Amino acid sequence: MILEKIVEATKDRIKQEKHRYPEEIMKKRAIEMADRQGFLRSLTGKSDKLDFEEAMSRPGINFLCEIKKASPSKGLIAQEFTPVLIAKEYEEAGAAAISVLTEPTFFLGSDNYLMEVKKEVEIPVLRKDFILEAYQIYQAKLLGADCVLLIVSILGDECLTRFLKICDELGLSALVETHDEGEVKRALKCGARVIGVNNRNLSTFEVSIRNSLTLRSLVPKEVIFIAESGISAPEQIKELKDANVNGVLIGETLMKAANKKEMIQNLKSLL
Repeated sequence: MILEKIVEATKDRIKQEKHRYPEEIMKKRAIEMADRQGFLRSLTGKSDKLDFEEAMSRPGINFLCEIKKASPSKGLIAQEFTPVLIAKEYEEAGAAAISVLTEPTFFLGSDNYLMEVKKEVEIPVLRKDFILEAYQIYQAKLLGADCVLLIVSILGDECLTRFLKICDELGLSALVETHDEGEVKRALKCGARVIGVNNRNLSTFEVSIRNSLTLRSLVPKEVIFIAESGISAPEQIKELKDANVNGVLIGETLMKAANKKEMIQNLKSLL
């Protein structure tokens, strides 16, 4: 299965990165960075709610717009790929936050894309990758991410709970991705504050937004609920909003659009 191949490739990548940049140094620098930001946050009197969570819990339905060059199911999505220009277009169109693919082998992502985007936008940025070790969370902090993706299907409960704690210590949000009822319950038990429901089955790549609509009732109101994948029409956006979904993660539909602002306006046309 493709997910297993991605996980194995990610393990190899982590080993290589640890040789170049040891975990002890990565962790120390990430904690120092978090301490500095905590001090600045208290001075400026900003809300205690983390930026990503604040952005994705505003009234209405919030757009988490994705930057990705390719995917295992679709191959190359964007022939011309300019992450910073795309990010600015998303921000100008009213995106609440931006998701940046950093997985290099199957999605042709890069850590550099995230760093470049973060420098140029004011809205929160999610590092979308396959996180298997704490090392990657410390790395995400240093790259400038406001949030990381934690996928329930590739993490045990003890690991997920520990990763959520590390995120809290670093001032990072965590979008905890689920696909079925059992995974939603596990995510809640481990303390997730933001739950994503992937409408795409990562084993078969079948997609249906009914998955989000069906699982919405399992998630309490105080937990942010984000529908992911397979969203391409204003009717779907309206249906998800009517079901009290807080946000939508949209990637391929926007990446294929010649005019991304126009596409976002179209998707919001029935709200």
